[in-house]
Amino acid sequence: MAKDKKTEPTLKLDDKSYNINELADDQKVMVSHIDSLNRKIDSTLFNLQQLEVGRAAFINGLKSALDKPEDK
Repeated sequence: MAKDKKTEPTLKLDDKSYNINELADDQKVMVSHIDSLNRKIDSTLFNLQQLEVGRAAFINGLKSALDKPEDK
């Protein structure tokens, strides 16, 4: 029976594949920074969506309040 090969962590960059385990230590650090920055960008975009929807809700609420006749 054939022994299962474990999948090696791979980096794809500019249509080339690199085995992360074979990278130099400084290259591994750069890959870690890129991964971290990608997560931060994704999180920031998610937060931006929430902020934009929240702002739109307050704008709509203000418009509704301004359109109501004042009680005198």
